[in-house]
Amino acid sequence: MRFSLIFEAQIADASPRGERQVFDELVEQALLAEQLGFDVVWSVEHTSLTHYAHMSAPETFLAYIAGRTSRIGIGHGVVCLMPAMNHPIKVAERVATLDLLSKGRVHFGVGKGGSQQEAGAYGYDLRELQPLIDEAMYLIPKMFVQDEIEHNGPHIQIPARPIHPKPYQDPHPPMYLACTNPDTLVRAGQRGLGALVLGFGGPEEVAKKNKLYRDAWESRDAADQVGFRPIQHLAALCPTIVLDDAAQARKIGIRGQRYFYESLNYWYGGGPRPEPETWGEELVEEGTDTIITTKLASETISMDLRPDENGRRPSSGILSARNAYGSVEDCIDYVEQLAAAGADEILFMTNMGTVPQWAQLETLRKIGTHVIPHFR
Repeated sequence: MRFSLIFEAQIADASPRGERQVFDELVEQALLAEQLGFDVVWSVEHTSLTHYAHMSAPETFLAYIAGRTSRIGIGHGVVCLMPAMNHPIKVAERVATLDLLSKGRVHFGVGKGGSQQEAGAYGYDLRELQPLIDEAMYLIPKMFVQDEIEHNGPHIQIPARPIHPKPYQDPHPPMYLACTNPDTLVRAGQRGLGALVLGFGGPEEVAKKNKLYRDAWESRDAADQVGFRPIQHLAALCPTIVLDDAAQARKIGIRGQRYFYESLNYWYGGGPRPEPETWGEELVEEGTDTIITTKLASETISMDLRPDENGRRPSSGILSARNAYGSVEDCIDYVEQLAAAGADEILFMTNMGTVPQWAQLETLRKIGTHVIPHFR
């Protein structure tokens, strides 16, 4: 079992001051995670999604973290493979360079991005991207191992060129696919890629996705392999706040999760921008899971997708408050459920817009001091 962090650079204050603060905070968390025995720091890649994610240059952020650390894994979760955003040559060059400088600590995830808001910024239609992403996905690992590349595909053309440098890891870093729906789970398994399950669905949904992934892996054809290093690995998202005061942890976590949902709904569904200063304390009253869930989603119970989102509906699990919010024991119990559902790696997420830094740091300390040792 691996225990990792994943960062969105999500912020309630989208001003330059707020951006400076969130990146300082994420660096502090990454350095603490290395000390506490976490395995990987993962970074998403999004563009033009104010409030929801300001992590638009993960290659720069991860290079900085690699230079400040010596052991912890460095994870792209994931690189968006739209060529106008990240041309395959530049992706291969950057990933290999980071792998060299970090002495083989890179984990390389790929995907196509989350919304038309992002795809449109680079002149693409999200609904038409998959064939182009597939072409880039198969092409990049060839650049890692071949002396020279020449490619004349339907979407990407590259004249004969040597691509340098080559990665530290032989033949290349392990590769993963962002998996948010059944199709991507099957695709990851069929292509011999690790699966990054980035939804809020919880153990039951993870178990369903795990079966899709493992079945596809078992029936895969070697001709469909992406790259030259098959990896059977499923990582599951785990929204987490752990404090001595379990009730306070739940309040902070549920509030942060609501912010995550409303900022996502703004870009996917055309909902209003999140305004946590107007929510009031009624959001965080104690009660049963059902009551808390209702209050969490009281103003955003539905997400009517804009037509250009092509049906990419986020997991309904985001409306559930059943995550690792509470005491150390609560967190251990929830992680055990994810492990039983098939997770090989836990992607702890504390970076939800309204969660204060002190609560995130304390959560990391609780995980590193109690949760990780419990499983090891």
